[in-house]
Amino acid sequence: MRSYWLWLLLLMATWLFAWLSLPNESAMMPWRLVVISMFFALYFYAALLRKHPYSLATVLIAASVMITIALWPHKVGEPATYTLLLYSLIAGKAIYRLPILHASFVIVTIPANLAAPWVLGYPSYPLPFAILYTAILAAGFVMYSTTKSRLQEIDVRNAALLSEYRSLKRRIASDEEAARQEERTQIARDIHDSVGHKLTALLMQLEVFRMQSGEELSPRIQELKSLAKDSLEETRSAVKSLKEQEIAGLTAILSMIRRLEAEHFMRIHFTVMHGALTAPLNTTQSFAVYRAVQEALTNIMKHSETREAAITFEAPGGSVFRFEVMNRLKNKKFVREGFGLKSMRERMKEAGGTLEVFASKDSFVIRGVIPILKERGVAE
Repeated sequence: MRSYWLWLLLLMATWLFAWLSLPNESAMMPWRLVVISMFFALYFYAALLRKHPYSLATVLIAASVMITIALWPHKVGEPATYTLLLYSLIAGKAIYRLPILHASFVIVTIPANLAAPWVLGYPSYPLPFAILYTAILAAGFVMYSTTKSRLQEIDVRNAALLSEYRSLKRRIASDEEAARQEERTQIARDIHDSVGHKLTALLMQLEVFRMQSGEELSPRIQELKSLAKDSLEETRSAVKSLKEQEIAGLTAILSMIRRLEAEHFMRIHFTVMHGALTAPLNTTQSFAVYRAVQEALTNIMKHSETREAAITFEAPGGSVFRFEVMNRLKNKKFVREGFGLKSMRERMKEAGGTLEVFASKDSFVIRGVIPILKERGVAE
């Protein structure tokens, strides 16, 4: 948009000086003013044709013809000095906005406009000067086209490298997760094959011992069996947890942040305050925090003008766990809760916490608070 207004400013200044350079009686001719008006109408219309190269090239060719008609004087006098500047501006716009083939159509018409007054007997530039100007314009066009082609090739290579980089990052993350899962599965298998089998054997031996012993030892043996059963259940629960994929906790959040920074070019500032790492959150609470942060970052990618976020975890006093996801805004927006935010709020409520969503003058904030019950955390 800035280039458009700069181009328009240069064009209007050039036309003003070109018009002032004409004799008074010639400058005020109605037909000349009409032609100049038609030129600017075509120029403004050209801004609507950026996605239609053939139409844009036709409009620019017509605009160059309007320059020739409007600024060449009568049979007597000298050729208009500012005509070459206007031709150059039209050529520059064609080279900048059009593909190489379409821009060449506009460039070719400029020598024809220079030669037309000479053919019709009007004052014109000397032939060597016209040839030199055309050669310089053509050289500039060739150099710009070559540079533009190289830049397009570089962009294609960069896009291919970026795609390969993202694919490699995904493959590394997938391999890393597969390695962790395989390691957890192996540990779970070892625990199951060693500790689990030994506890099962212990229960069987305790039952045999109870049947062979007297009634006085039966309560004590029953207590030992209950302790062994509890140990076996805890072992099975640990094995099940190790076999399941990790979907919550600080490790999962860090993995998500790394993936977003690598694949979506987000800038995330992650701050962990005192006590946040050791906060005794249960499984439901950890999962709720993970999903809340995930939904907040997803909303930033979809709706925010900036791809930057600040995440803060803290546990002030050890009584509550608080997290905050903040995104800077250029303009204050009306906050309307959709399905994602409503689900996030319900999940936080199920975990015993609360969720607050608001927009200030320059930021959008999602803040969650979960009470920490130490006795409950130890029990669970």
